Amino acid sequence: MRGPGEKPLGRCLAAAKLDNPSYEPVKVITWPCGLDGLTGASTTCGTVLDVEVLTGVYLIATGSCGALSNNSCAKNTNQGEHGMKLIGSLSTALIVASAVGSFAPAPSIAQAIEPTPFILASGLEGPRGLRFGPDGDLYVAEAGTGGTNSTIGQCRQVPGPPGGPGPDTGGLTARISKIGPNGKVTTVASGFPSVTIGPGGVNGTIGVADVVFLDGNLYALIGGGGCSHGNPKSPSGIAKVDIKNGSWHLIADIGAWLKTHPSKYESADDFEPDGTLYSVIAHDGRLLTVEPNHGQVISVTKSGEIEQVIDISASEGHIVPTSIATRDGSLFVGNLNLFPIDPQWARILTISKSDSDDFDNLPPGLEPARGHRIVSSKAGFTTVVAVDFGPDGLLYVLELSDGAGLPTPGLGKVVRVLHSGAIENVVTNLSVPTGMTFGPDGRLYVSNFGAAPAGAGQILRFDIAPGW
Repeated sequence: MRGPGEKPLGRCLAAAKLDNPSYEPVKVITWPCGLDGLTGASTTCGTVLDVEVLTGVYLIATGSCGALSNNSCAKNTNQGEHGMKLIGSLSTALIVASAVGSFAPAPSIAQAIEPTPFILASGLEGPRGLRFGPDGDLYVAEAGTGGTNSTIGQCRQVPGPPGGPGPDTGGLTARISKIGPNGKVTTVASGFPSVTIGPGGVNGTIGVADVVFLDGNLYALIGGGGCSHGNPKSPSGIAKVDIKNGSWHLIADIGAWLKTHPSKYESADDFEPDGTLYSVIAHDGRLLTVEPNHGQVISVTKSGEIEQVIDISASEGHIVPTSIATRDGSLFVGNLNLFPIDPQWARILTISKSDSDDFDNLPPGLEPARGHRIVSSKAGFTTVVAVDFGPDGLLYVLELSDGAGLPTPGLGKVVRVLHSGAIENVVTNLSVPTGMTFGPDGRLYVSNFGAAPAGAGQILRFDIAPGW
């Protein structure tokens, strides 16, 4: 899922300063140059955030970071009066208030956050997809902290520098947590494969990517498994989880399936042998998952039978599809696109199945594939990482970072598609969000700081006014 040709040049630390002693102390969280395995960005750490909390306003000082051999950061005090001023290509450190509930998403310049976020939970390890269970609790997939196990020499590896993000190392640190109505976080199941991407984890982690319920049973989408991820005995795929005792077992080895069912077009310098599974939904008694790196939508039965629904790469190329929703028999797939980010180039694809194959008038070789096919495409989105239909019937889209260049904290947002076709901002000023869902209460829940270091993750709750 990484853009080609990106080179890691180092990390930096920001020193927290707090001029107003009446506020709680703040702590520094180191941010690797590449935000995460999701983003694929492995570039110069170009900006350091030095946050001062003054009457609820975040003032940002920036600094430029040198190469790997130079860990110093030259401080440059550019501060704004009414919000956050961010200068540079990629934030490499985050300052998070140590008191639980005292940190909100960083506001943009002269713009208040509407609607107001409520921090339901914090301290999570790379929260990704999330779903409400039959018991009313919110279940959250967590990427984990990766590991140190290397499989170099044992199998094909994820390409490394200068073009690729690897090689990877693995461990069994991913997990699923659940959050009760009172915000209490408990572990449901653990020991899932997690991967540290790139040397020293410069490109983040991938672990449990999503969770879903089908017929009352919990299933986990595992993206951090497989030999190329340093987890040769723990494949990528779908696992069934016993929520009573925390045990789980793999029902579908999608990593192995990908090796025997390659997509039409793969990117040699951005290739994941075991895939980077990202989202999953329940549909018509089956599980549908999106594999971004290979560009395929895949169906898995409850007994573990795997088949391809559609190869998006065959018609769209390497656009990195990430997310999927369904309505009235059609599938709606959003894509991340490549890096550096070019705003509004991501899209929502509408995929439908047709029994009609009346293409007699088309030139040879240009007929669309039979079965599921892309029937429409709507552009105007940026770095799509989740899609879902809201209580108002509109399609909501979560964007990782809505700005040119590289993913930047504070530029994530939720938008929705109105009846007119216009794309409307709903929630702005999120920081590298990675998942969202609507609850049975009609509220919107978002995994914030999902593509951030372990311990920074939050689940935010929003009351959303219906749109039209």
